[in-house]
Amino acid sequence: MSINFQELRDLLGAISQTDITELTLKSDDFELTVRKEKALVSVPQVAAISPTVVEKFKPTTAQTNSVAVADVAPEAAPTPMVDDKKWIDITSPMVGTFYSAPAPEEEPFVAVGDRINKGDTVCIIEAMKLMNEIEGEVSGQIMEISVQNGEPVEFGQVLMRVNPG
Repeated sequence: MSINFQELRDLLGAISQTDITELTLKSDDFELTVRKEKALVSVPQVAAISPTVVEKFKPTTAQTNSVAVADVAPEAAPTPMVDDKKWIDITSPMVGTFYSAPAPEEEPFVAVGDRINKGDTVCIIEAMKLMNEIEGEVSGQIMEISVQNGEPVEFGQVLMRVNPG
């Protein structure tokens, strides 16, 4: 049996949307076993480190001679979470590939800081060669985009966070 990456991805996407908990495929030169847990475990997000905290931990000149250190530019560091308790997560309704724009050469649907209205398209999830437009469920400001363009996403994974209002 020969299987390519896209076929495997499609198979895993189809299995994730069913109640199947274990599947085994075998041939003379290939064996695949897929198991999924019955309960999903949520993983807490790590809070962002502010640029001022990064500055406190920069090594001295003596330390930089023996250890290579990458400087973190303040604009490259994520912004601290201010009042994220009221932010609403936009999550992936399926397994697939995240696309931030309608086409590679076009502008993204949204960027951090943009205001959206309920029902606005915020991204596309490609699943099994179908392009699914994901709409915002609330009006508000995009505060965080958690996924890069072209990255695979899981069911329930946070794609972006919106500050309603």
